[in-house]
Amino acid sequence: MQCVILSGGLATRLRPMTDTVPKSMVPVAGKPFLEYQVELLKKNGIYKLALCVGHLHEQITSHFGDGTAFGVSISYSYETDRLLGTGGAIRNALSLLHDKFFVMYGDSYLPIDFRVVWQFSERFGKEPLMVVYRNRSSYDASNVVFEDGMVRLYDKQNRTPAMEYIDYGLLVLNTDLFMSMPKGQSFDLAGLLSSVAAEGRLRGYEVQKRFFEIGSCDGLRDFECYVRQHREAL
Repeated sequence: MQCVILSGGLATRLRPMTDTVPKSMVPVAGKPFLEYQVELLKKNGIYKLALCVGHLHEQITSHFGDGTAFGVSISYSYETDRLLGTGGAIRNALSLLHDKFFVMYGDSYLPIDFRVVWQFSERFGKEPLMVVYRNRSSYDASNVVFEDGMVRLYDKQNRTPAMEYIDYGLLVLNTDLFMSMPKGQSFDLAGLLSSVAAEGRLRGYEVQKRFFEIGSCDGLRDFECYVRQHREAL
């Protein structure tokens, strides 16, 4: 198993903190957020990581290096000239990736069993899979219609009352999904997945545990509270 972590964004909602520190390196209870992600993935048997980095990436690469000190193997895909968006970043990293891989956002902490998700995805070969949570707009605005094991609608801009679920922040994707996109072109992963869902090709897997994200000050405080309450289990 391999996981791509999208860690290149500007994190404008956390400014001014992220003017000088990349979002992945924002400290939470004494250590960078990305360390929690790496430890979570390692605990789930995922030792090969590909980090898509951009904004202030030197702080990430100097801290983690090749991952040896953290018990994992880390490769890097750089967005140096301009940011490529979440989809463009993955397209830019394809030479580093296995045929099939997890994708995780650089501000998400997901306390679930990744191995169960991977085993479920194996039933469907290379078909793309989105992990979903029945959010009912509790932690963020819901953006998914999920029925009969399929994501029927995924739209982060035009939300409807039928959207009780949310994109959990974890995907299982394959390289074929990106091969038709020109390398170096900026595009949003959400837009690509919306199209795949509209074509009836996006599988879904429902989880029961809530997600955490540090993309906002409220989310950062929420996760820090979680860490302090569960420090020994992390």
